[in-house]
Formats: sequence, structure tokens, C-alpha cells
Amino acid sequence: MEKQPNNPLHGLTLALILQRLVDHYGWETLAEKIKINCFKSNPSVNSSLKFLRKTDWARQKVETLYLRTKF
Repeated sequence: MEKQPNNPLHGLTLALILQRLVDHYGWETLAEKIKINCFKSNPSVNSSLKFLRKTDWARQKVETLYLRTKF
């Protein structure tokens, strides 16, 4: 595995990032912070992951929120 010292998300999966955000904020607050339907209507990690993997702008918003969140 290649080292990426300048990438703060290196080694983190999208699933882990999303789960940590859901655990920290809950679906309702997450939907307020990032306005995408998969967080509002019947939210689940699996359905959200499918959407985020296909939609670069939404994934960027999730990653940015993760980096700004103090856990």
C-alpha cells in the first residue's frame, strides 16, 4: 500500500467515514448539513453508500464534513 502523508483520509473507507458521521450527528442533522435525499428519505448506510460512490460532488461534501468534524 502506497503511503500518502498529505491525504488525511488515507486508509479510511467511505463506509467508515459515513458511519462515524451518522454516529456523531444522526441522520436528521446530517441531512441538514448535507442536503441530499439519501440522508432524508429512508436513510441507510447501504443506500447512501451506493449514491455516494456514484456521485462525486456528494462524496466530496461528506469527506469535507468529516474533516471539519471534531470527534
